[in-house]
Amino acid sequence: MLHAVIMAGGSGTRFWPQSRRDRPKQLLRLAGPRAMIQATCDRLAGWIEPNRTWLVTGAAHADETRLQLPELPRDRLLIEPCGRNTAPCIGLAAIRLLAEDADAVMLVMPADHVIEPPAEFRSAVESAVDVVAREPEALVLFGVPPTYPATGFGYIERGEALAGGEERTFRVESFREKPDYTTAANYQSSGRFLWNCGIFVWRAERILAALEMYEPEMHAQLDALRPAIGTESWTEALAREFPQMNSISIDYAVLERAEGVLVREATFQWDDVGSWRALMRLLGTDDDGNTIDAIHDGLDTRGCIVRSTDAGHLVATLGVQDLIVVHTPDATLVAHKSDEDGLRRLVAEIERQGHERFL
Repeated sequence: MLHAVIMAGGSGTRFWPQSRRDRPKQLLRLAGPRAMIQATCDRLAGWIEPNRTWLVTGAAHADETRLQLPELPRDRLLIEPCGRNTAPCIGLAAIRLLAEDADAVMLVMPADHVIEPPAEFRSAVESAVDVVAREPEALVLFGVPPTYPATGFGYIERGEALAGGEERTFRVESFREKPDYTTAANYQSSGRFLWNCGIFVWRAERILAALEMYEPEMHAQLDALRPAIGTESWTEALAREFPQMNSISIDYAVLERAEGVLVREATFQWDDVGSWRALMRLLGTDDDGNTIDAIHDGLDTRGCIVRSTDAGHLVATLGVQDLIVVHTPDATLVAHKSDEDGLRRLVAEIERQGHERFL
């Protein structure tokens, strides 16, 4: 049976001031009428039932997640006592769903990406599931053909096509770290490289076996949790074992070291919505190159992103270019849109100044 595992971590930094520590990106409405975590679950409707949908999140976000996803069975929400990156997150989900389905296949995906159209995504996933059915040891990643020389993504170099004629599925030749612009441009023009979008399909038993091989201590800690599944001691056991696990991504822990790693070229449209600038791609721009999601009046305003969470608040701009302006009831951001990394520095400065109530 195919199970969906949705990873819903997040620190609430990249979309400040709308995102906060207790309300990170996945809980926000950024690119559509529904919050991103709701849109992710909507993508599964009529395909993967709620009782086969597992969502892993932190304790600080559990209550809001339940409010936004009332259809998700309560025991399908796995609450991490602390953030430990994607390898422990995926391992935790694997032991939990294997307790109910020994033959489980996992579709693992982040809660905060935009994917369209849903039917094309489903078709691609089902293709990957077919591969795993034929090759039980396969670890299938999804790679997105680059549309521009992105320096913020990791890349997958594809090798030979999978034997048997499986369309768009390849052996992984190598993984490449986030490149500089020139290298990214070469990757794009070569036609051999794909963005690593962090979506995976594999047998739950297979990923646990891989963790046992490459992260034996983590596997032992996960194994120690198994007797507590479904018992009153689960929360206590999780609080004891989980914080001790190595904080490492599944890419570093397993995928860059394992045999049988495949990449399925994505035929769906994908965006990780990594910064405020993503709204220009997702929402479009007006004749002056502005992306407006607010009541806005502007003169001589070009190339700006203007957003307000207050339906009754007017944002007015005059003689400005290439700015991000985000208004919330208690904080307003004005920044140059070219400095995406600067927002992390700004949030750190806000904390240093003792204004943590705004974070």
